[in-house]
Amino acid sequence: MSKIIALANQKGGVGKTTSSINLAASLAVLEYRTLLVDADPQANSTSGIGFDPRTIKASIYECIINDIDPREAIQKTDTPFLDLLPAHIDLVGAEIEMINLTDREYKMKAVLNRVRDDYDFIIIDCSPSLGLITINALTASDSVIIPVQCEYFALEGLGKLLNTIKIVQNRLNKELEIEGILLTMYDVRLRLSNQVVEEVKTHFQELVFETIIQRNTRLSEAPSFGVSVIMHDANCKGAINYLNLAREIVRKNGLVKELPAGQEAAGEAVV
Repeated sequence: MSKIIALANQKGGVGKTTSSINLAASLAVLEYRTLLVDADPQANSTSGIGFDPRTIKASIYECIINDIDPREAIQKTDTPFLDLLPAHIDLVGAEIEMINLTDREYKMKAVLNRVRDDYDFIIIDCSPSLGLITINALTASDSVIIPVQCEYFALEGLGKLLNTIKIVQNRLNKELEIEGILLTMYDVRLRLSNQVVEEVKTHFQELVFETIIQRNTRLSEAPSFGVSVIMHDANCKGAINYLNLAREIVRKNGLVKELPAGQEAAGEAVV
């Protein structure tokens, strides 16, 4: 039975898609069977991992609306242990089409339940809105990661998102937990970045991940090559940050694998 984690924030530009792709890839590199679900009509996770959304024939949209088997839509990526359930532009119309469906908030949950036993982790990249698709993702998930950028107005809109999560917890998914708040786009040279880190940690304390994602050129350019940062440059800061985040999540959930003799030192060396 896999752990399903949604990455959600209705604000755009907080590193949500970047974090979805690279967390999923890092978990895969640690040899956890991982499925990345692109639940954003912009399909940036799909293109960012090397697929052209315009050529995708079956996607999360067809699974939700036409009830096709998700295994028909899932794509193997170039990263071992990492699969993708892609999106394309049709997903933008799914919210309207779902309005009259029964159990409309549970459509994605039904889709993912069909493949849940095939994976250790399922990572959902949500759209930058609090619409029906995002509600579906939160209803389908065990927990949610909230990316927050280390910039001015970082906490703006966070209250609205937390309120939405509370509503989902009360009405649709009592098991939903906050996995953690992830600080992104941190620049050690900027006083503002340090102020935001302090402010978020003061407000949310133990909810904030120890791992902070730093600004990194390699991290920014990896999607243009259609690969995760760990496949682009495994030794850069961005890759190391996301590997550390993956390890933190694995430890937090008590899912640490015993490494074969001789591999332990090599595995820890990446941190």
